[in-house]
Amino acid sequence: MQSNEQIIRDFYEAFSKRDAAGMVACYAPDVVFSDPVFVGLRGAEARAMWRMLCERGKDLRVEYRDVSADEGTGRAHWDAHYTFSQTGRPVINRIDASFRFANGKIIEHTDTFDLWSWTRQALGVSGVLLGWGPIRGPLRSKARKGLLDYMAKHPE
Repeated sequence: MQSNEQIIRDFYEAFSKRDAAGMVACYAPDVVFSDPVFVGLRGAEARAMWRMLCERGKDLRVEYRDVSADEGTGRAHWDAHYTFSQTGRPVINRIDASFRFANGKIIEHTDTFDLWSWTRQALGVSGVLLGWGPIRGPLRSKARKGLLDYMAKHPE
């Protein structure tokens, strides 16, 4: 069985190639994923989110570092460089990831990042004026709807 640190590295190597199949191969079937936008995705939803992001991220560049893991948990830092499609604005999202493992697979993956910084980059002036609090709910709702629409068109 490969080390949990290697599983994290495999996940981000696949992500850097926009290889969603390689990414989701690192996940347990009932994985739980959360970040400030996509909260509490389980199983097929989490896998679909990565497939959607890899497919749509035409100029996505992923860099990762500071990978560490033990028998049950792990962490990494990664940066996502891309153009936010809705505004055409460049974004550099700096993300800290934490993982839990069981049976050689990721069973829980949580990404944390500064949503206020992301809204300023992705949305520009409107992101600054609205602030991250009022925009968080609508942003999550829109992201969830986009994921469900994607899943309807791209079943597993």
